[in-house]
Amino acid sequence: MPTSLKVMLGVTDLLFLSYWGVSGLYVLGIMNVPESMLYANYHDLRVFAWNWSFLPLDVIFSVTGLMAITAANRGRPWWPSLALISLVLSSAAGGMAISYWIILCEFDPSWFLPNLVLFLWPLFFIRGIFMRMSR
Repeated sequence: MPTSLKVMLGVTDLLFLSYWGVSGLYVLGIMNVPESMLYANYHDLRVFAWNWSFLPLDVIFSVTGLMAITAANRGRPWWPSLALISLVLSSAAGGMAISYWIILCEFDPSWFLPNLVLFLWPLFFIRGIFMRMSR
């Protein structure tokens, strides 16, 4: 696995697992998060539900990404399949969030730009993974 892919997967996956950990602690009242760090309309039940609907997708791409890194480190030949799953789901999650913010015409850089990055960076690696898998 290319080092750049390991770094991008590892950073993205750990950040997302951290995000959901903090979000869970906030919802449970265990941790306080300043209102300024919450996305627009956070307390609207529909927006809240929309955000939490990403939990399964985000956890799956994070877990498969970390599994791909572990498999590659151990020399397992199936790591590209796990990496591909993680990359496609990461890009899909970013694209869905970008679409949501565009539909609402809300371009808060603190939420829009990270999702744009999440949508775009996996695209740089997907072709290489396909090429490796077709050998």
